[in-house]
Amino acid sequence: MKGILVVKAHRCLACHSCEMACSVEHSKSKDLFEAVNESPGPAARVSVSRGEDFVVPLQCRQCENAPCVAVCPTNALYCADQESPVVIDHDRCIGCKWCILACPFGVITLDERARTIVKCDQCFERLERGELPACVTACPTGALEFKTLEEVLAEKRGAYLVEIQRAVGGDEK
Repeated sequence: MKGILVVKAHRCLACHSCEMACSVEHSKSKDLFEAVNESPGPAARVSVSRGEDFVVPLQCRQCENAPCVAVCPTNALYCADQESPVVIDHDRCIGCKWCILACPFGVITLDERARTIVKCDQCFERLERGELPACVTACPTGALEFKTLEEVLAEKRGAYLVEIQRAVGGDEK
């Protein structure tokens, strides 16, 4: 299922639970206590970043015509089909960093230990099992949500209709 990670920055407490859950999910063991001893250690594909007056978890936005995929010289970055997220084949990645330069959101990083790039894959293996991405499940405040485009559009339409109703109702008083 193609989905969108929706970020509600006003709810983020910068607790880094999303980063921890992401690291564990992408570890070999999938267990927190074992993951800390893995070598190389698992890297998070989401990072909590600070703005001037806010914090926000940042991860790959899964661009429709992803520039990172277009620029990858080894085709290590790919999208299996229109319903799948952009993922990486670590065996093909040469660590050239072209994708890092091409990413308009600055969310692709290089894992110095493994010498390959690290990016959010929306926990596609979890999605295939009908589960939510690890970062969404771990967020204690609901700052991260995973929704379909249709769900996001329906919410926006609903909010817009409420605003129109307030404006129209406010003029009659």
